[in-house]
Amino acid sequence: MGTDDREQERLRQLRQRQLADRDPLVKQRQFQRHHADRERRSRKSVTLSEIWREIPNIWRGFFIGALLGVIMMVIVPVIWTSSWAFYCSAASIVIFILFGVVVGRALDSRDDINDLTR
Repeated sequence: MGTDDREQERLRQLRQRQLADRDPLVKQRQFQRHHADRERRSRKSVTLSEIWREIPNIWRGFFIGALLGVIMMVIVPVIWTSSWAFYCSAASIVIFILFGVVVGRALDSRDDINDLTR
């Protein structure tokens, strides 16, 4: 007798699950929940670090090289009192920019190779 009750209970639960699966409101609620989650994720604020990470390495290298060159252009004439100080510091901007671009391009190439080997 106990097995018949368990079997009837199992069949009743199976029927309830089948009816719930056919219920259009269940699917509509799932759809709405899915799209609400997607909207919530798309509204999150964008930070400067995320923007910086999206910039290709070649451009990041350019910016960092230019920044280092400008810093050198300010520091070198203060330390070295000569008529050549300005010209040397201007050359350092070009050198740092070139170095930054080369390193950035190398990092971009490495990332491209890693993406192709996956």
